[in-house]
Formats: sequence, structure tokens, C-alpha cells
Amino acid sequence: MSSGIIFSIEEFAVNDGPGIRTTVFLKGCPLRCAWCHNPEGWLPRPQPLTKQGRTETCGYEISAEELATKLRRDEDIFKESGGGVTFTGGEPLMQSDFLCNVLDKLSGIHRAVETSGHASEKTFARVLERVELILFDVKLADSEMHKRYTGVDNKLIKANLKSLCESGKEFVARIPLIPGVNDTVENMQATAELLQGAKGLQRVELLRYHKTAGAKYPMVGIDYAPEFDEDKVPEIHDTFTERNIKLLIL
Repeated sequence: MSSGIIFSIEEFAVNDGPGIRTTVFLKGCPLRCAWCHNPEGWLPRPQPLTKQGRTETCGYEISAEELATKLRRDEDIFKESGGGVTFTGGEPLMQSDFLCNVLDKLSGIHRAVETSGHASEKTFARVLERVELILFDVKLADSEMHKRYTGVDNKLIKANLKSLCESGKEFVARIPLIPGVNDTVENMQATAELLQGAKGLQRVELLRYHKTAGAKYPMVGIDYAPEFDEDKVPEIHDTFTERNIKLLIL
């Protein structure tokens, strides 16, 4: 695709890969995670968003050429800081043709994609060969629990994670730490088993849940009523370092 739909470009990001980065948020996501921080990224098209009584449009169409040109303006900053560009969402693999087109135009810049892994194995492979880093979100190891809290099972996700682990491509496994949902020792052990032996794995990041997650839902006309206790402090079980997997808690 020569054009796609994005809803935000954040410059000087420092938590979406190495160095100073520009993060691009693509519209559209097949998951409906109960704790999602970006519900405005769910729909694959522009939509109304109301803030402080004013309604604006969230999302706009942009060509691959225009986006790549805009991102390359900071190429010197990327090179000096060891940074680059990260694509997230939503789920960026939902616009895989557009994403691959932009990635091809950014050759020479460090490219990263944050993904849930919920895409066809062919789509995942196409993106994987075009990036230097994958930020892979691992929600839950158990399939039934995954479907309950995200709306989809994790068959495709596990298949793509397996391919990623075998590929040798550098990646970071990110686990959103949700109280009473996936913060159990059983889930961490099962997740560690999925990652065991992956040569390209840089580290596991545990991302603490923040109550601010629900703030955007009224802006897009959605009620936020998670099935977990937002006030509960999530438990932290480190089953990773004992397996020689580096852990970072954010």
C-alpha cells in the first residue's frame, strides 16, 4: 500500500528501543486488551475523539513516501544517539503492506516494530526481515486466559514468537503486568519457557499497569470497566534471571 492511517508521531522517545527515537502509531488492532492504554488505536480508520468538550479527528491518511521523508529529517540525531524509528499502534502489522513500504524507504536507519504478534506467519516474516529490532508484547501464555482478556486466542502469537526465537533477530519481550490477571508465578514460568534459548532475546521488560489507562476511553465513547482490581499492586515473580534471561522492571 502506498498510504496508511496513523494517529500520532512522537519525537524524542527513549523507551521504544535504543537511543533517541521517533515513534509512529498506526491505527487498527485486532485485540481488545482489557488494560489497553491506546483505545483510540483500535479502529483502522479515522474517528472522532473528544477532549475537554472539543471534538477532533483521531487518525489521518499519509503516504509511505511522505512519512518516510518526515522521519528521515532526524536521521543525524538517530545516528548520533544510536536511535531510530519505532512503529507501534494499535497493531502495526494490520497495515503490513504500508508498514513494509515505509520500512523499505528507511533502510540505513535503525528500525523497530512493537507488535502483539497476532498476524499471519507470512506477514510476520515479511516485517521481521525488514527491521533491526522487534518489541514483542507477551500478554498471557494460557490460551483461554488470553482470549478472555484480549478477545483473541494466542495460537498465531505463539507461532510467531517461536519463529522470532529461532530467527536470531534481536528482540525485547514486553509483559504488561496486570494485577490478578497475568502477574502469577505460573504465567511467568510459562512465558519464560516460551523464551528459553532465544539467541536474539535482549531482555524481558515487565511493564507495571497504571490506572491512567482508562482516561482515554470516554474520549472515544467507550466505557472502561476492567474485570480486574485496578487498585491492587501487581505481584512480581522473577523466573527469568534464574534462566539467564535479563529482566527489567519498568
